[in-house]
Amino acid sequence: MRFPFPAVLLLLLLPLAPAMADPPAREMHILGWVEWIRLMPEDLRIKAKLDTGATTSSLNALNQEIFERDGEEWIAFDILDPEDEDRHIRLEREITRYVRIVRHSGDHQRRPVVEVDLCLGGVQRREEVSLVDRTELNYQLLVGRNHMEGAILVDPGETFLGEARCPSP
Repeated sequence: MRFPFPAVLLLLLLPLAPAMADPPAREMHILGWVEWIRLMPEDLRIKAKLDTGATTSSLNALNQEIFERDGEEWIAFDILDPEDEDRHIRLEREITRYVRIVRHSGDHQRRPVVEVDLCLGGVQRREEVSLVDRTELNYQLLVGRNHMEGAILVDPGETFLGEARCPSP
């Protein structure tokens, strides 16, 4: 009589099957290419473009002033009040790094990067944003792939699919 080696091997490997199965799918939020976003903790509602072609997010920042606080480099800047574009709101953040951006013209631009909490599609996440004057552009905030990765899918034919409300942390 032959030993049923394949059958025994199969029985031994059977308990491992769940571990080898595909991991559960992540919950992805489907949003439009333009969405309302809340900048926290200031709770400012800003219209933003979700740009899968950009790596880093960028925020319209006017009147930038770099200063030192407790031995760290900080920046003060103004953003346009979404309710009244003639009014500016002054924000201050610690600079986490600088990024070198290649512009469409081919020249390079060095921008400060700060961390902000963004509420998008019901999810609040901390995100690095580069600061730049975007007043000539249609949107004060451009959300790049780094913020969307693993959480957001963009429907390029839709706008305003999500909510700019997040649960309190």
